[in-house]
Amino acid sequence: MSMRPVGLPEIPEQTVVVARAAFPKGSLAIRARDRPAEVFVDEPFTEAFGVRGAPGLSPGVLSLVMVLQFAEGLTDRQAAAMAVRAIDWKYALGAELTDTGFDASVLCRLRARLADNGMERVVFDRLLEHCKDAGLVAAGGKQRTDSTHVISAVRDLNRLELAGESVRAALEALAVAAPAWLAGHINVTEFAERYGPRVDGWRMPPSQTKRDRLAQVFGQDAIALCRAAWADDAPAWIREIEAVGLLRQVLAQTYIVRTDARGRQVIKKRDADDGVPPGQLRLASPYDSDARWAAKGDDLFWMGYKIHVTETCTTLPDADADADADADADVGTGVMSNLITDVHTTDATVPDVKATAPIQRKLAEHGVQPGEHYLDSGYPSADLITKALKQGIRMVTPVLQDHSDQAKAAEGFDKNAFTINWKTRQVRCPAGRTSSHWNPVKQHGKDAIVITFSVLTCRDCPLQKQCTTSKTGRRMLTLRPEELHENLARARAEQKTDTWKNKYALRAGVEGTINQALDITGIRRARYRGLPKVRLQHAFSATALNVIRLDAHWTTGPLNRPRTSRLERLSYRLSA
Repeated sequence: MSMRPVGLPEIPEQTVVVARAAFPKGSLAIRARDRPAEVFVDEPFTEAFGVRGAPGLSPGVLSLVMVLQFAEGLTDRQAAAMAVRAIDWKYALGAELTDTGFDASVLCRLRARLADNGMERVVFDRLLEHCKDAGLVAAGGKQRTDSTHVISAVRDLNRLELAGESVRAALEALAVAAPAWLAGHINVTEFAERYGPRVDGWRMPPSQTKRDRLAQVFGQDAIALCRAAWADDAPAWIREIEAVGLLRQVLAQTYIVRTDARGRQVIKKRDADDGVPPGQLRLASPYDSDARWAAKGDDLFWMGYKIHVTETCTTLPDADADADADADADVGTGVMSNLITDVHTTDATVPDVKATAPIQRKLAEHGVQPGEHYLDSGYPSADLITKALKQGIRMVTPVLQDHSDQAKAAEGFDKNAFTINWKTRQVRCPAGRTSSHWNPVKQHGKDAIVITFSVLTCRDCPLQKQCTTSKTGRRMLTLRPEELHENLARARAEQKTDTWKNKYALRAGVEGTINQALDITGIRRARYRGLPKVRLQHAFSATALNVIRLDAHWTTGPLNRPRTSRLERLSYRLSA
């Protein structure tokens, strides 16, 4: 398939006449074509298409289709049908009234092409650039970020089901790619009876003994298949089949293969004492190698991904002060709704703190980095707060408090009770005694300082019981370097004030955006398999939400503004 960059085609005259007559006030699809049409062009997609072969459908047109698809919560088949029967969609796509549209599989192939070429965010980034050029979003303002879980598009499997289904997935792939080779290494009739139907929990043996026996059978079949694939006489490309490689990983994480005293091979399913791979490496499905199990708190446990949504956050102007100005305003000149400036998708095991720097870096790359960044307590660290300040970003976020025993119990002397002299590299305790050792170290890859008081100093101290419960009877402190320590201490002190708490209330609004994304685009459930395609889904979901919010901005004027009571406006101002 090749591409001849042409962009959105001219709208046929007859389509314009019928669409304007059918939608005298316009529609989302019509305004998406009229307003930001330059977003949906072909040039950004040229690297993903060849220059020889039959020309394919315009990726610019199809990207507009996908934005409208997510804005209306449609499947591929429904979106393809809308391109045929909906007049406003034909207007948006520049199609003749008699145009028969395209097959739904075209959208699937375009997504695969974009994901394979790292172009998941092209349309989202172009729309963000359009909004920046229009003055609707800029650097230096206020933005907020929050995350939510995303459930994968594959079934949940327990460890026994995963072992069997991984063998089945490898056999299915080999039956298509190398049927003759497969028939020469396994008993096809026996394996077809065992792995023909998918492995379901309701078909598992009822007794533990039988389940253990089935686990051994799955393991023995996996070993036989892997040994055949990695034999010296096996074609090298057999091992490059994804399902075969995943089977080998599942075998290693699920079983232990040993040799007993008689030299016989013994296969045993791993238990807690045998050790299992960490969550970020442990496969959860043979059909989605990126999905991972994760937990949040005591009541949320899911398999899949995590998405971080960042948006601008503004407060409504005073209703009384701006009443006269609003009366003379033109359509579309009201207060701009908050726009999504970044979507960041990871596997489910990545903690929020690991997403802070990539999000801020991406915002800076697009010239929309915030002056104030509102986040919850999962995002900050002393290093991140200090780094953001150097980049002109002030993180408004609750930081974790001192986790020493004294601070947790609110008894005795925590770190704040000690006076630090950074120049002399000494610490003075509440009893007026000074530390004996100042040791710069590396802890978890980060710079730290371990402060130690002498046993002789602490032994006879009358405040010893309030200071330490150490068996050695002396106090030790672990500090970060001066700049990081001071920034962290300042943040901890500031977040206790009422002024900071009132200011931080602005962050809560991002949860409404996540709910909107859930209601309109189903953002908490992955439509596709694999992290690249899930990222593409989230990028188009965010683009669709921005188009919806822009449409509300374009159409909200003095005669058709939403009916919001003065009490609701007052409530909004107080909560913000």
